[in-house]
Amino acid sequence: MPTDEDLMQLASLAAAGIHDRAEMPFAVPWTDAASPQLERNLLQYAWRNRAEWTADHWVAQFSIFLAGQLVGEQTVKADRFAETGTVSSGSWLGRAWQGQGIGKEMRAAMLHLVFAGLGAARAESDAWHDNHASIAVSTALGYQLTGSSEEERRGRPTRQLHFQLSREDWARHRRDDIDIEGLPPVAEWFGKMSR
Repeated sequence: MPTDEDLMQLASLAAAGIHDRAEMPFAVPWTDAASPQLERNLLQYAWRNRAEWTADHWVAQFSIFLAGQLVGEQTVKADRFAETGTVSSGSWLGRAWQGQGIGKEMRAAMLHLVFAGLGAARAESDAWHDNHASIAVSTALGYQLTGSSEEERRGRPTRQLHFQLSREDWARHRRDDIDIEGLPPVAEWFGKMSR
């Protein structure tokens, strides 16, 4: 989980640019904000998530480091996780680290946490129809396309694809080289499922 120092670095990384300004890969266009409002929004979002965390509603933001350098963020969230067993996720990387397979590694680690560590039943992910990087990660990790919907993106209706990964499909693709450390003392914060 990001420390305040990590958050300051993430804010600077995001302000330096995550994607081409002509594109919008996110459902919430948070990167459209100009600096320093973008950085302020990122910090406030993280602090709000910390302050409002309950076992019934949580947003876990994870700092992603590569060779000791902060390169992005992987988020996973759930409502009533103990009842539904369902999580959804999002992520981003600084532009210098995109296209190197890091996004897939981040998502694989998050999936290991929720399935192996927390006992999740399913993971969901959405992507705009033209977000090929996100779609490729979902497909490579075994997610199934479950449908699509028309959603507004920058004031225009755009097709958003909906993906789902069942526990069974994750088990078929699971990695055996990911370790979870330090979860038992905080598992109750997630409303951990018993499996």
